[in-house]
Parts: sequence; C-alpha cells; structure tokens
Amino acid sequence: MGIDAEESAPLPEGVLDLVALPPERDLVERLGAQSDAVAWDRLLFSCKEAVYKVWFPLAQRMLGFDGARIDIDSRGFFSAWFLVPPPRAAGAPVPRLTGRWLHRDGLILTAIALPLSVSGSPVRATHTRAPSRALLGTEKR
Repeated sequence: MGIDAEESAPLPEGVLDLVALPPERDLVERLGAQSDAVAWDRLLFSCKEAVYKVWFPLAQRMLGFDGARIDIDSRGFFSAWFLVPPPRAAGAPVPRLTGRWLHRDGLILTAIALPLSVSGSPVRATHTRAPSRALLGTEKR
C-alpha cells in the first residue's frame, strides 16, 4: 500500500520541472485550466510519492521521478505506468498501478493498494503483524 498526504498548495517554484515528465507537465496545465480548486502540481507530486511507497518494498531499489508516468483523472483516480522494468508481485510483473486521490480540508491525499491477487496468485505481504482492533475500528467500547 502507498499513501501520501500533502498540503494543498502549489509546489515551490522550479520543483515541477524536477519531478514531472513533459506529458505530466502538460496534464497539470490542462487540469489547471479546467479548475483551480486543486493544486494539480502538488497532486502529481503526491501521486508519485504514493507510487514510490508501493514500488520500493516490491522492487527493493530506488525509483526516480522519471521512472513512472502518472495520469490523473479529475474525478479522483490516478494511474501510474512504469517506464523502467516493473516490480513483481506474486511472481508477476506489475506494469501499472491505480489509485485514488482526495482534496479536502487543506490536504491532498493519495493512496494505492495492490489487488489481493496478481494473475491469479495471491500477493503476499511482507508485514505479518495483524493490525490492532483499534486501528480497524472494531474495538469494543
């Protein structure tokens, strides 16, 4: 799972050029022309952070900002296509990730969860400790 939260504010000057591929910069510009309610450049950055948080445990290597291309849907979805050899889960390559985003209360939130199976094989988590009942919201009060 990859989760990221960012302040809902434009990126500092020059950062977008460092983190975005040309098609991503074009996407940010198009989305910004449609609506200025979201800091689209910061949303792109948050999507890339969520992708990295899924990538690293699977691939066990760094992923540069140019290693995946992000596409953002204005309705709260995003996708990432790897431009480098993709990570593997359950023995199968994972060339694309999909996630959700939300803009609310001054924050931009992004999240990606791998499916329970990839090509019919279960994805095995490396973290085996069960979440606490309080975390799951099933704690008796």
